[in-house]
Order: sequence, then C-alpha cells, then structure tokens
Amino acid sequence: MATVNVNNRNEYALITGATSGIGYELAKLLAADSYNLILVARNEDRLQEVTDELKTAYGVEVTPIVKDLFMPASAAEIYAQTKDMGINIDVLVNDAGQGEWGPFLETDLNRDIDIIQLNIISLLSLTKFYLKEMQQRNMGRILLLGSEAGTTPMPLLSVYAATKAFVISFGAALSEELRDTDVTVTVLLPGATDTDFFHKAHQEDTVTYREKTLAPPEVVAKDGYNALMNGERKIISGAKTKMHVWMSDLLGTTKAAVNARKLNEPSTEALGEKKPEHAASRKEREYINEETKRSDGDLNQDVN
Repeated sequence: MATVNVNNRNEYALITGATSGIGYELAKLLAADSYNLILVARNEDRLQEVTDELKTAYGVEVTPIVKDLFMPASAAEIYAQTKDMGINIDVLVNDAGQGEWGPFLETDLNRDIDIIQLNIISLLSLTKFYLKEMQQRNMGRILLLGSEAGTTPMPLLSVYAATKAFVISFGAALSEELRDTDVTVTVLLPGATDTDFFHKAHQEDTVTYREKTLAPPEVVAKDGYNALMNGERKIISGAKTKMHVWMSDLLGTTKAAVNARKLNEPSTEALGEKKPEHAASRKEREYINEETKRSDGDLNQDVN
C-alpha cells in the first residue's frame, strides 16, 4: 500500500498531457506524494486507462477530464468543471505540447496555429484561471514545460521552439511578479526526451531522434518535480542539456541556429519505425496508430 503524505492528502494537482511522457511521470510523482489528481487529455480510452492505473497504484482520488486543448474554449471549460467540483487546484502542471517538423514555408498554417493555441494560449489561459485563485489564497505551485528548444532559434522546428521561448520568458516574468508571495512558478527545460513527441511532430527521421541519446522521462520529471517542490524558478534537466544551453548562449543566435538545423536535418542512419523505450509513451503510440486507422489527426497533447 502506498505511503500517505498527510500534508497533501486533501490537495489537488491538475496535469495536462498526463497520459504519456513527462506529464505521465509527473502525475505518478504527485500521486506518490498523496496529491489527488485531475488528469486532462483528449483520448478518452487512454485517459481512463491511466486514471485506473494511478488510482490502483497510489490510492488517491483521480478524476479524468476529456478535453482537446487545441480548442480555444477548452481551458475555460476545464476551469469551470473544477469549480463545479468545489475543489481548489493546489498544483498546476502545464505539460501538454506539440511541435511540427519541416521548413516553415512547407508546414500547414492551420497546424502552426494549432501548436500556438496548444503550447501558448491554452497554457496561458489555465495559468491565468488558477493563478488568480492561488494568489488569493497565497499558496500554490505551477510547473510550466519549457524546452531546451526555447533557448535557441531552431530551423525546421521553428514554431515549436518559438512557443517554448514564450514559456520560458512568461514563467520568468511571473516568478518575479510573485516574488513576495507564497505562490511559485517553475519552468522545466528538458532536452530531447524519450517520448512520442518526435512521432507526432513528424520528426522521427532527424539526426536528434536517430543518432542522439534521449533523456528518460522519469529522470526529467524527477528534476522538474524537485524544483517545483523547492519553489525554484527554472530547472534545466540534465548535464548535457545544460551544456547545450550554455553553448547556444556563447555562440549567439546565428551560429546556434546553424547547429540546431544540423540536429533537425534528416539522418543518414537506418530508418524505419522507432518506438519510445518509455512504456507509457509507447502505449500512447499504439492508441494513435489504432485511432488513425479510422480518422485523421493526433489523439492527444501529452508529448513533452
């Protein structure tokens, strides 16, 4: 039976993108710390599976909310639903995010706009709704998923990288605004991680995915969780990622963009399907492949 942290057993954490990748691992860490969970994702079947898994494993209350965060109204609808439940959100984890690989002139405009909606507008909206209540109570924690990509111009992944630059700047600004309160905002910057991000971004054949070592989501999530609980403003996960960020700052934007492009170009290594080693992210791929037999589009946003 899971150990109960009595300090958190009546508190609630809301996690977007909780069915795979870093979001899934963060949900596990919160549940292990006795937080009750509100999980948000678009695929109802996969969301229910994760809900049942975490309830059984950790003995906490887990509530699924099926919402498509590509839709502008979804953030307000999520907030209204939690208000109707009569609960306060003590921890907000904005994990959901996607990218799209390819030259900007060739990517679909609607897809670019969807990524901005998901990575920026939905994140901003949920933060606005719940931060107001946290400030009124003078308590609360928010974790925003940034990315190493947000620290440098990234040709062939330009819109995604720009959205993550927004997240990094936004989080830093909020932390300063809240410095005299007991509300904290933490930005987590992972490097390339073993999730289903690359599959959904059509980035599977790139040098990064085929030739580089990917960080385990469990390790990234633990770094982010520790920083969140310690009230840190920013955490760069992993020594390699820290080095990449330092090098980008040192080189300047032009040279950093050249280096980033090389990593995003097609690899000469053997191709073919490559699945994540991370079990939950691999499961997410299976749901996507099954669903796309019947319809177009991505199933979920939990790909960071």
